[in-house]
Amino acid sequence: MKRSLILLCLLAHAVGFSQEWNTELETAKRKAVTFNKNILLVFSGSDWCIPCMELEKKVWQTPEFKAAAQKDWILLRADFLQKKGDPEPVNVNDPKMILAEKYNRDGFFPFIVTLDKYGKVIGKVGYEDFDTAEEYIFLFRRMRK
Repeated sequence: MKRSLILLCLLAHAVGFSQEWNTELETAKRKAVTFNKNILLVFSGSDWCIPCMELEKKVWQTPEFKAAAQKDWILLRADFLQKKGDPEPVNVNDPKMILAEKYNRDGFFPFIVTLDKYGKVIGKVGYEDFDTAEEYIFLFRRMRK
């Protein structure tokens, strides 16, 4: 009984903290092929984009999304932080710039792209004013191939 309780606690802890956001497409694709999952690519501006911050609280950090993500997707994030002071030159080798060039040329934020395990676009969606994480999960699952 004691061993089962410890195992249950460890499993619950792992599920709660197992959400892993990748930042490079090739890494996400390798994992997607290995686990036979689609990729959920999120373009965000986590320190300046109000809808991006809302998604962080309302969706990405919820137990419901974390559980669904662990089951259904490999997570990939391109987070464009606000630059203070003089702008830095654009680094075309920056993984998030590579993702933007390929999947978000119009620069929408937030922008969510569902990719198959090889990186082919399945669906795209911007911010939706949903009340719950479950509504977003349903939307992302509808974008499956």
